[in-house]
Amino acid sequence: MHDTPPSVPDFTQWPSFPFEGDLHVKQLDDPVPVEPPRKGEGLRECTACNAPDDAYIWVGERWRVRAMDRPTGLPMVLILESRTHLDLGDLPNLLAAELGVMTVRLERAIRSLDGVARVHVNRWGDGSAHLHMWFLARPYGRLQLRGTFLSLWDSILPPISEAQWRENLALVAAWLAEFGGRPLAEPPRIQWQAPSSLLAQSEAADAAAADAAAAAAAASVIEAAEEIPEPADSTPSVDPTDGDTAPSADPADGDADVGSTAAGAAPTNEAASPARAGNTASDAPAGTTPSGMTSSGTTPSGVSESGAPTSGVAGAVTTNGPEVLPGAAARNGPADDAADEATAGALDAAPRKAAPNTGAPNTGA
Repeated sequence: MHDTPPSVPDFTQWPSFPFEGDLHVKQLDDPVPVEPPRKGEGLRECTACNAPDDAYIWVGERWRVRAMDRPTGLPMVLILESRTHLDLGDLPNLLAAELGVMTVRLERAIRSLDGVARVHVNRWGDGSAHLHMWFLARPYGRLQLRGTFLSLWDSILPPISEAQWRENLALVAAWLAEFGGRPLAEPPRIQWQAPSSLLAQSEAADAAAADAAAAAAAASVIEAAEEIPEPADSTPSVDPTDGDTAPSADPADGDADVGSTAAGAAPTNEAASPARAGNTASDAPAGTTPSGMTSSGTTPSGVSESGAPTSGVAGAVTTNGPEVLPGAAARNGPADDAADEATAGALDAAPRKAAPNTGAPNTGA
């Protein structure tokens, strides 16, 4: 009777099985009478015992965690090893208890990574006599990778990026370090890119300087109006948009109250401010009016009919030069000065009333 080839097992129909098509089961070899020694048994050196701490991502007093030498298809594949050269069945009670604690910690650390749904924990132990536990992370949403074939899919899937792989290693090491030990994995360095050439850098700097100069030029137009002084012989104009003008004359008697500023004077801005100008009405000669006043036929507020400024207006208005009222003659003699002083004193003594048109000086009675 001829040997019939074994039928394909049922797991080949599982969604997690990584192969398809015509499959054939290998013939089993004859068993050997004596198994060969594993690494770390007999005269064979132990790879784990000879590995320095720098080869691991985290090291503690009794445990160490290492990764593969390069990225693989799964988000994370790690191996937990004991420092002491012992196998699983050789662990004393203390290390056996710590193995459970370390397994839970490492599983939580790997499951905390982005894109990880489950962590498979495996122990085979056929290659090395030194205890080592495998931790394999299954990607989230990859239902086809569920089950016992996850280790096969790790070799089939395209490897993840090295930057992501190193970042995951650093996160796991930092998680374990919260409970002690020393993390050795570091996140990837930031790759700074220099400009392709000095010419490109110079052009970019020139463009930025041109933009800054344009912005400064637009702002300097406003600033220049306040910084550039006006000529001494010019007459400051009144800004129609400025609401800070002097009060107008009283419509009842045509005159402003004694002590008020002159009607129609320049607005109280920096250009015409008395404190900034440094000139007062007391510096002006008798019979003159502050610059910028209008001659509408009415007597400006704060100026007597004889042309002398009344008390209370000294230092309130500015003058940029003598200006004679229309129809009035210049008064520069000693007699004129005496008349001006008498008139000013009478105005200070009592409010001024309109005098009959007799040509006699107003005495305020």
